[in-house]
Amino acid sequence: MSYVPSRPMEANGGERSVGELLSAVTSDVQTLFRQEVELARTEVKQEATKAGKAAGMYGGAGFAGYMVLLFLSLAAVLGLSNVMDGGWAALIVTAVWAVIAGVLYQRARTRMRTVSPKPEQTVDTLKENAQWARHPTR
Repeated sequence: MSYVPSRPMEANGGERSVGELLSAVTSDVQTLFRQEVELARTEVKQEATKAGKAAGMYGGAGFAGYMVLLFLSLAAVLGLSNVMDGGWAALIVTAVWAVIAGVLYQRARTRMRTVSPKPEQTVDTLKENAQWARHPTR
């Protein structure tokens, strides 16, 4: 988004009153903040769309992986049951999956803590705008 002043300078070179200038600045600041809110809304919407598409792909991959692991687990139980009792074979395969589930849970928990839900770019520009509003001549 680009900033466009609410009223250009008068073409005839006439000077505007302090009240008119203050009104123009107020209007411009309001427009700027509205544009920042719109930028934040757009930024969050784009990120949510990307996350939704990725989640759908993860879901499909997860289901396919689940089917593969289900049949591999069944094959492992049947293979181990050739050398030991079937109950013990199933228990061993279950224990292996319990360890894998624990490790994956810990890794997912660690990664989830790094997710930032706030729109970083918008927060930065709002800070810059607030600093400018306090000291517009700098």
